[in-house]
Amino acid sequence: MKNIARGKTADFEDFIITRRINILQSMDRFSGTKYSLLDVGCGNGGSLIKLSGLFAACHGIDVDENNLKLLQSKIKDLNLNSVSCSQENATREFCKGRQFDRIVSFEVLEHLDDDRVAAINIFKKLRAGGKIAISVPNKWWVFETHGAYLPVLPWNRVPFFSWLPRGLHDKFAKARIYRKKNIRQILHTAGFENIRLQYITAPMDVIKWRPLRRFLRKTLFRKDTTLIPFLATSIMASADKPDTE
Repeated sequence: MKNIARGKTADFEDFIITRRINILQSMDRFSGTKYSLLDVGCGNGGSLIKLSGLFAACHGIDVDENNLKLLQSKIKDLNLNSVSCSQENATREFCKGRQFDRIVSFEVLEHLDDDRVAAINIFKKLRAGGKIAISVPNKWWVFETHGAYLPVLPWNRVPFFSWLPRGLHDKFAKARIYRKKNIRQILHTAGFENIRLQYITAPMDVIKWRPLRRFLRKTLFRKDTTLIPFLATSIMASADKPDTE
């Protein structure tokens, strides 16, 4: 896929972060103060910092130096001794000599040069018996999550653009988009087992008029997950690394 754009990290107050954490906490034995956590593509640490109280130690990696500076400043301000970060690329070797009990990666794979290599690298950094949670954009959401390089049209989030056949979509899209079977296959090939998939309900963060946003969150978009693909911006995939010990 050509012209993959770097993603915009979620802001600390974005409701999507709350949704992701709610889903993680609903997973059996995912969080716990005896576990170490790695956040691949941590951005400015919006998720990492909120998750830090649920784990013994947390580390974030990202390729963007400016994101990491913001995260380091936040770590210092909040005196979070259990949180650290480093500038690294998920499609290469990272966190040399270290493995983690739990790994998360939110809306990152779609921006990488090779999402399959990244999944394999994540598998290597996970301890035997460990668990992952990865979210990727959902093809069946009404709007193209990351936009597209479209000729003539000044607005790049054209409705139903993501529903186009993959070859045509990928020609103009700024990032990959996934169906459940796509991310399942990537994780299976990497070596993960017990793969579980959920649709993350659209958080409505893009709606700036608060009365409308509150109304939508209390009605169609009330729950953190949905069985209706058209109401979901993302897919949350969780999986295990076989316990070979």
